[in-house]
Amino acid sequence: MLDINFSLINIDKPVGPTSFQVSQYVKNALQLKKTSHMGTLDPQVTGVLPITLGRACKLSDYFMHKDKEYVGIMRIHESISLTKLKEEAKKFVGKITQLPPVRSAVKRSPREREVKSLVFLEKKDKDVLFKTKVEAGTYIRKLIHDLGEKIGGAHMLELRRTKASIFKESTAITLYEFDKLVKEKKLSSVLVPAEEAIKKVLPALQISADKVKQLLNGKPLMSQDLTNLPKGETFALFSGERFIGVYHKVKEGEIIAKAEFVYN
Repeated sequence: MLDINFSLINIDKPVGPTSFQVSQYVKNALQLKKTSHMGTLDPQVTGVLPITLGRACKLSDYFMHKDKEYVGIMRIHESISLTKLKEEAKKFVGKITQLPPVRSAVKRSPREREVKSLVFLEKKDKDVLFKTKVEAGTYIRKLIHDLGEKIGGAHMLELRRTKASIFKESTAITLYEFDKLVKEKKLSSVLVPAEEAIKKVLPALQISADKVKQLLNGKPLMSQDLTNLPKGETFALFSGERFIGVYHKVKEGEIIAKAEFVYN
């Protein structure tokens, strides 16, 4: 049975409210103790805003630090051909160093981020339609500003996030649709069970049912419990369809992994 307190929902954030306000709106509407949004969008930015519900908030970090995709409109300050713009854009693809904006929730010091792609689709007068795929934590407004410094100035007019981690624009629902589904008691049709979502961002391993009780009581994984560990440091553990928790690898004698989160 779907547990609303261990689920995620993909909201299409409108212009106006902050990401926190949208998260609080969902929390109040569903009468939950806690919700959290994954990847802050500025008030004027729209698009994909995944929200974790209840205990699923503990899993937010596993989803947040994944690539993001955006589409937007950039206004250039001086005339430049689309061909020249595309040439300049290539210089901003790959590893770049960004100084976060003055108004940001992080420490204002230079940090490295990766721009996976930056494509200019079409140009009308001084307005340019673009799309980009970036590493989590990349500031698109700053990316456009820094590009502008190379071409006589530019700023971002509009921005929409089309993908965040495993969440896509095609599955996002508006707040109006959210309200309607809540009223009709059909919200379960758009909820994503956390145990299903976690399989898409972490390797999923299986363990025998006879070991589940001890694991739920906090027992670490021993070398005799699992023979094959994934390459990554973190993985999800299941017993059949039952989600046990998230574990990280360690080397402490016979202990091979310890729990970061246990779903009991």
